[in-house]
Amino acid sequence: MKSLKNVVLSGSFIMLLFPAVTAQVIFEENFDGEQLNRDHWSYEEGDGCPHLCGWGNNERQIYNRDYLKVEDGNLVITAVKEGDQYFSGKVNSKDKVEFQYGEIEVRAKLPEGHGIWPAIWMLGHDINEVGWPASGEIDIMEYVGREPNTLYTTLHYPAHHGENASSKKTYIEDIEEGYHTYKTIWNEKNIKYYMDGELVYTFVPEKYDEEYYPFRKPFYFLLNMAVGGNFGGPEVDDSIFPVKFYIDYIKVTALEE
Repeated sequence: MKSLKNVVLSGSFIMLLFPAVTAQVIFEENFDGEQLNRDHWSYEEGDGCPHLCGWGNNERQIYNRDYLKVEDGNLVITAVKEGDQYFSGKVNSKDKVEFQYGEIEVRAKLPEGHGIWPAIWMLGHDINEVGWPASGEIDIMEYVGREPNTLYTTLHYPAHHGENASSKKTYIEDIEEGYHTYKTIWNEKNIKYYMDGELVYTFVPEKYDEEYYPFRKPFYFLLNMAVGGNFGGPEVDDSIFPVKFYIDYIKVTALEE
């Protein structure tokens, strides 16, 4: 039997046991209907202060749920400038959808413009207890508008984080055009990244301890679009707004033993 540890749905911890069969889907979000599924997602709002002023990266946006919508089978995150302030949206699945290991597939359409920073990423469920980077961070996809046709796949952990993170930059011509599929295969030994079915990065740690591989525990999702910041900016082209980030679906499939 395959054990999926600490899968959380609807706010309560559930241990799910699955037979070792191919393509066992353990979580799927298609953003159907007209509202965000609050059994899966929570809003993050504000400017990150006082604890993470600027959300820890000197970002400029204020997150507000009004800039997230579910429409036409997508989660749509919009970034705008109103007066001298920037607004955008962010959600996470902490304490609601958390899982350990799997094949994660996300289909999304990127925005364009200098100064925006959309991301699909994950954090360790114990971040409130151990902090960052001890929690570990798995960045499934990051895009910064100042670098067209370029995607980042990155891992942050105590031994290597921030500007020293383990990261791969991949050039894909016209990645901003239409929808593309981002897949991450995460297991107890390594993490592999695919874009539109093509392997672009394999991460194998130097050691299997908490300093180098704090990825042997449940993680949760975060979906957002930042504005500016140490990585996304610092300059922002105000003529681009409003811009929209579309997320079509997220699917997590159990790995075969």
